[in-house]
Amino acid sequence: MTKKMLLKDIARLAGVSEITASRALRGAPDVSKSTRAKVEEIARAHGYVPNRIAGSLSSQSVNLVGVVVPSLNSFVFPEVLSGISAVLKQSPLKPVVGISGYEMDEEEDVIREMLSWRPSGLIVAGLEHNEATQRMLTQADCPVVEVMDVDGTPLRHCVGISHLQAGRDMAAQILTQGYRRIGFIGTKMPQDFRARKRFDGFSAALAAQGVALADSLHYAGDSSIATGRQLTAEMLERHPDLDCIYYSSDVMSVGGYMHCLAAGLSVPQDVALAGFNNLQILAGLPLQLATTDACRRQIGERAAEIVLKARESSDELPPICETLSPRISLGESL
Repeated sequence: MTKKMLLKDIARLAGVSEITASRALRGAPDVSKSTRAKVEEIARAHGYVPNRIAGSLSSQSVNLVGVVVPSLNSFVFPEVLSGISAVLKQSPLKPVVGISGYEMDEEEDVIREMLSWRPSGLIVAGLEHNEATQRMLTQADCPVVEVMDVDGTPLRHCVGISHLQAGRDMAAQILTQGYRRIGFIGTKMPQDFRARKRFDGFSAALAAQGVALADSLHYAGDSSIATGRQLTAEMLERHPDLDCIYYSSDVMSVGGYMHCLAAGLSVPQDVALAGFNNLQILAGLPLQLATTDACRRQIGERAAEIVLKARESSDELPPICETLSPRISLGESL
C-alpha cells in the first residue's frame, strides 16, 4: 500500500518548516510566490491534499460524501444521484456534488477541494483521471468508489457497466434486425470516454460481421434534442440510403426522431433509430425508441452502500468491483 504523505513530508521535500508549508497551501499572503509555488507543486506531485478542517476536528471527517460527475445537463447523472441520496438518507451522511465538465484538469481541482474537507466518502464518475487525480484518490483517507464504467483498471472500488459490451450488444441487435447501412452519431467525443467505448464496441462488432459503418459523426458539444435533429439531418443528407442510426444518447435519438417526423420519414420503415440510457423522456413519445437501460440508479445505490459499508468496517474493505447488466429495449424503432 502506498505510504500516505503528511504535511511534514511535504515541508521536508520543499525545505521549509511545517508552518510555512501549511501557510503556503492555504495561500497566506506572507508566503513568497516562489515558496508557495514550490510547496504546491510538491504537494500536487505526491497527491497530498491539505486538511481544511481546523483545530480539534483536524483528524476527523465530515458527514459529507463527495460526488463528482461530468455534467448535470442531461437526465443521466441526476438519476445516479437519486440512487446515492436514497441510500445515504438512511445514515447521517449527505451527498455534495461537484461538476467536472468532462475536463480532467477541472476534475482534479474539484476533487482536491472536496478531499480538503475530509469527506466520509468520494464517488467519482469514470475510470480515467490525470496522474495528479489518481495520486490524490489513492492517498485519500476515505473510501473512493469509481462509477458508471468497468472497462479499465479501477483504483479500488468500482460499480458500473461495460460500455464496450453495451456497444457490441446493440450492434448485434441491429444486425439481427437486418440493417446494414448504419450510421453513428455521438456527442462530447472524445472527452466522454464511456461514449467512445460504446462506439468502439459497436463498430468492432459490426466489423466482425463484415459490416463497416457507412458514416459517423463525433460532435464535440453537449447532447441536446436540437443537436440530434441537426446532425441527423446532415447525416441523412449525405447518406439518404442509411437504414439505421445509433446514437450515443437518448437525447440525441429523440432529436433524430424529431427530424424524421418533420421530414416525413417513417421510423423504422425509412430509417431505424436507437439510443442509450433509457431516459424518462422516451416515455412521452408517440413511438417507443430503441435504447439500453444503463442501470444508473442501481449504480448510485451500490456506490453509496459501499461507502457506508467501508465507514462501518473496522478494517479496510478489500476492493469491490461490480459489473451490472444493461438491458436493451428494441421499442418500435428497430
